[in-house]
Order: sequence, then C-alpha cells, then structure tokens
Amino acid sequence: SLLPPKSRRPKRKPCLLRTRTSPPPDPGVQPSSRPSFIPLEANPQLMTTLLHRLGVSPALQMYDVFSLTDSDLLGFVPRPALALLLVFPVSAAYESHRLAEDSLVEEYGGRGGGEPVMWFRQTIRNACGLMGLLHAVTNGPAADFIEPNSTLHELRKRAEPLPPHERSALLEGSSELAKAHREAASVGDTAAPDAEDSIDLHYVCFVKGSDGGLWELDGRRRGPIRRGGLEDGEDVLCPKALALGVHGFLEREGADLRFSAVALAAASD
Repeated sequence: SLLPPKSRRPKRKPCLLRTRTSPPPDPGVQPSSRPSFIPLEANPQLMTTLLHRLGVSPALQMYDVFSLTDSDLLGFVPRPALALLLVFPVSAAYESHRLAEDSLVEEYGGRGGGEPVMWFRQTIRNACGLMGLLHAVTNGPAADFIEPNSTLHELRKRAEPLPPHERSALLEGSSELAKAHREAASVGDTAAPDAEDSIDLHYVCFVKGSDGGLWELDGRRRGPIRRGGLEDGEDVLCPKALALGVHGFLEREGADLRFSAVALAAASD
C-alpha cells in the first residue's frame, strides 16, 4: 500500500521543488522577478478550506488516499473520485523520464472550451500544490461545482480563451489567489517553510477529461498528457486509471517512500 494506517503515518510533508526543477519562466522574465509562494502541504483539510475559499462548493472536499493498491483503503474515498493529486520525489530517474517524453511532443498551445482539459503552465515558484488543485477543480464534473462570481469562476472564465503563457500571467496577477494560498499554506500541520526554500517533491494531478481520457496535468510539462481512455463509470481511482497513471511513478522510484496522495470527491455527510 502507499501509506500506512493513519495512526502510524508520519507527519505530512509540504511540497517544494528544488531550484534545478523549478519550471522555466516565460521568455523575457528574469528568475529574480518570478513570484514565489509558500509550499502547500498535502493536507486534505487545509486544501478543502482553500478550495472553498476560492469558490468551490461545500459539496466537494479533499480526502487522504491511504493506498493506491488496497481496495479496502481506497474505499475511504467516496466514488466517483473527480481528481487524484500525487506528491512524488523529483528524482534523477523521473527527470530523465520527463525530459525523454517531453522531447517527443510539441509545446502545447491549446485554448478555448473545445479542449478536453484545461491546463495551466506553472510559472510561480513553489506553487505545484496550487497548480494541482486548480487542475483538479477546473476540469471534468468538478468544474460544475465552482460557484458563480467566485474567484475561481472568474479565473476560469478569463483563462479559457487564453493560450498557456497568458493563462500563467493571469494566475500571477491574481491578488485574491495569492492571498488565499498564502493564508492556507501558513496553517498546516508542519511549520511553514520559506517561499524560497528547496525540497525535491512535486504534485501532479490526474483527471478524467471531457473526452473520457485519463489526463496527467503538470504545469512543468510541455502540456497536458493523455495517458489512455477510460470507460463510462470508471474514475481516476479505478484499477485501469491507476495502472495508466500513478503506478508508473511508484514503479520508477522503487524503494523511495516519499509519496502521498489526496483525492477530490463528494463531501461526506
């Protein structure tokens, strides 16, 4: 299983990229001028509070995923699960895989409502957790739970017709997004690190797109990645989706235990 029972789990660790794995800035933007956020802890309560503040309906919440292989432990997450966020170590093996895979594809330039997923390029340093949450709630059925006139509603509406580099600028310029993230990142179970600190962990999000495919969404990649098709009734935690997505991360890292996962689903009673 991915994680031990909750009573024996270590404290959650915040996600933060090393400088060497930070995403490149847009052309013309100097690294010193790039905005930096405090790393966001993989804490479902904290994430749920942040999402609700940004405008996601209380009908949805985040859950700990205690295992990605044990069906009984997966049963603690209500189904269907609308998104899965994986925190993983940015190892040499992963970087080699990422660079090789990215070398085979063109830079993504999609825009508009006809795309199967909405993807955001990450240009804010240490914002991988926030990017994962944005990918989780702006795609698939979860987007229907964004409340009208909220911060997320306005961001999504403005982002939809824009190409990736303009979407990034939109996120960088949102004071509401920055304030909500800063307040959430400062109240986790662990001491909040500095926005300039470096730890080699990263978030990736998996969602089911409007085309029925399993999509890997990571703002450090060249665009969204379709990992395979899912049938009606299959969600991001079904065996097929796990095999297409997160199991590759687990197999690649072997004995490295620095993994955790959270999922977005209907709120519990």
